[in-house]
Amino acid sequence: MVFLLGYMIVGILAWLYGDPRQVIYPRNSTGMYCGVGPNEGKPYVLYYDLLKCVTGTNILAAAMNGMQCPTTQVCVAQCPNDFKWALPNGSPEQVYIQTYCQPNIDLKTTTLTVAEIASKELCPVFLVPSSPIFNRCFPSANITFPADFTISGLSGNQSKANISAAASQILDSFNFQNLGKRIFEDFAKSWPWIITALVIAMVVSLLFLILLRFTAGILVWLLIIGVIGVIGYGIYHCYMEYDTLNKKGTSVSDVGFTFNLGVYFKLKETWLAILIVLAVVEAILLLVLLFLRKRILIAIALIKEASKAIGHIMSSLLYPLITFVLLVVCIAYWGMTALYLATSGAPLYRISTVNRSIHGCENITGNETCDPMTFSASNTSCSEARCIFYRYNNEGLFQTNLFNLQIYNVIGFLWCINFVIALGQCVLAGAFASYYWAFHKPQDIPFFPVSASFMRTLRYHTGSLAFGALILTIVQLIRIILEYLDHKLKAAQNPCIRFLLCCLKCCFWCLEKFIKFLNRNAYIMIAIYGKNFCVSAKNAFKLLMRNIVRVVVLDKVTDLLIFFGKLIVVGGVGVLAFFFFSGRLPIPNDAFKSPTLNYYWIPILTVIVGSYMIAHGFFSVYNMCVDTLFLCFLEDLERNDGSPEKPYYMPKSLMSILNKKNRPPKSEEKKKKK
Repeated sequence: MVFLLGYMIVGILAWLYGDPRQVIYPRNSTGMYCGVGPNEGKPYVLYYDLLKCVTGTNILAAAMNGMQCPTTQVCVAQCPNDFKWALPNGSPEQVYIQTYCQPNIDLKTTTLTVAEIASKELCPVFLVPSSPIFNRCFPSANITFPADFTISGLSGNQSKANISAAASQILDSFNFQNLGKRIFEDFAKSWPWIITALVIAMVVSLLFLILLRFTAGILVWLLIIGVIGVIGYGIYHCYMEYDTLNKKGTSVSDVGFTFNLGVYFKLKETWLAILIVLAVVEAILLLVLLFLRKRILIAIALIKEASKAIGHIMSSLLYPLITFVLLVVCIAYWGMTALYLATSGAPLYRISTVNRSIHGCENITGNETCDPMTFSASNTSCSEARCIFYRYNNEGLFQTNLFNLQIYNVIGFLWCINFVIALGQCVLAGAFASYYWAFHKPQDIPFFPVSASFMRTLRYHTGSLAFGALILTIVQLIRIILEYLDHKLKAAQNPCIRFLLCCLKCCFWCLEKFIKFLNRNAYIMIAIYGKNFCVSAKNAFKLLMRNIVRVVVLDKVTDLLIFFGKLIVVGGVGVLAFFFFSGRLPIPNDAFKSPTLNYYWIPILTVIVGSYMIAHGFFSVYNMCVDTLFLCFLEDLERNDGSPEKPYYMPKSLMSILNKKNRPPKSEEKKKKK
């Protein structure tokens, strides 16, 4: 709790010191943001001489961030649509456009000449048709220059070439703009059909879970027989290939060692090896079916019972929405805190120039600070001096510890994410446990079991959930550190270090999987008995180890069913989306035809990803239900004996498989005898 309180304090401090507008909004030459405050309604930045951004020779100017360059920048309401360049003759009002000039000059009353205004960069020397890219005005592509267009004393052809080169160089770096526009257009046209496909995925997922109540046994045996049949066909195919190659007499001794893997599939030894492996796997599966058929029947019965439980507690299928909302809140809090931390320093400006060879500019080194609000080139010996953005201030206690605070932010983010997931697992476990321990189903099931479990979990079990989430967070942090070290040491050619890192990554990956498995079952025990995390984890682990064979069988059978369910949902909806959006599905009614898209794979991928998330949400509830009922079933077997004092709570289907039954009270036995 102290850590989480500190995490909140870090976020508050970041919001106090940070200013995300430094990232979101561009600045003009005075350091003000465009689009906010006094520049509201002027969201775009216009660069007076864009060529200086490209042809600048000063190292400091070339290294500026955020498309800053040593030329005057002003905020404008819209980018220029026409050509305009300064002619030597004429009044300032005729040559320049007031909208694009600096606010401190009035073209109607100014006493400055056209040349003086150009030298002081009070107005842009030239304007070309531009388009806003990231709120900055850049020359549009494929523009046709007027025949008499000229700038900076250059010929018309040289002016055109320089502008075209600058535009091409900048637009090449932002080449994805057109792609982004087209993708956005595709989403705008297809979003109703995307939502329809996701609704279909939701309905199919729900129907699959309901039908498991009636078809789980048939489906499981069909899947098992299908796996055995596929492996059997593989054995047959390998034997036929081996027999054909054996008659040809091709052997591995004739080929030797080669990196061309396709050659090995033309050797009889390769197919013989694959045949042996498949035969061994087939034999193991058949032996497993022979000796573990009773445990498979138990797994099928639990799966059917899980479908019944979800049918009686339909509100459990809506709980993943709460988990999703809480995860979004955690991600948003982390992202906002990281953004405020990254922008917590005040902006620093330094005096720079494009060309130090100009008279009076030799002493400008780029180390002298300035204030863009009060800076004037006339106060320096260099007429081309500019006050430009350099970086954000990193001095001070808060700023010097930004990296440590970002690490703290990441730790808090992982902890909160793991806590939200743990909360969801414990809430669902409590709801499904109340179903199992109801002696008369569904009469004894409490009203609103999910909301009751949610309130009970928040009131009594938050500490245990936070502790379990912390353990998992520590393991994940170690894995992140190992990945970072592996990335940094990729250039090192030390095989010992590479081997050690690979072993550590593998070990901690396995440890994370084990911790997730242990935490999941510990949360179930917490929901059932209300004990703390350590005691619940110990009891759950011992209970599972005493029934390890049942655990493995149930886990694999459930995984097989869930994989098949996800395959049906994602594959079915994905194939339907492919035929629809690609126009291969004949639809006579124009109102239901697919829209014309730039990239039809964009909505298809969106539908596939969305369908997987929906299916994952439904089947995660189902998986939690199966695991909860399984632990309750094991506890029921060990604690009860079927007597009137300790009756079994398991359904009659499980009792018949295990040859168990509840004995009636003695009074009822006497009545039956009479």
